[in-house]
Amino acid sequence: MLFLRKLFLALALLVTPFVVSADTDQININTADAATLATIEGVGEMKAAEIVSYRDQNGPFKSINDLLNVKGIGEAILENNKDRLTVGGEEGSESTD
Repeated sequence: MLFLRKLFLALALLVTPFVVSADTDQININTADAATLATIEGVGEMKAAEIVSYRDQNGPFKSINDLLNVKGIGEAILENNKDRLTVGGEEGSESTD
């Protein structure tokens, strides 16, 4: 039993850096593919496809607030992810204006 606890602890310590860094990576909503967009908290595969479709039809997002124009993306999703999202380009381009 002690062996299993040590093994579990060792595995947890090995995986932790990857889990922490994954949450802090920026996602450029203008260049990300559907698989990457699906990693946004609350988005998933269906909403990711909607984001890509909206972007293809309307051109690049000017601010992350433009995500609110995408079917299924609401204030809560935007608020929970605003620190991870960007539209790329100049500093400050991740503005929610």
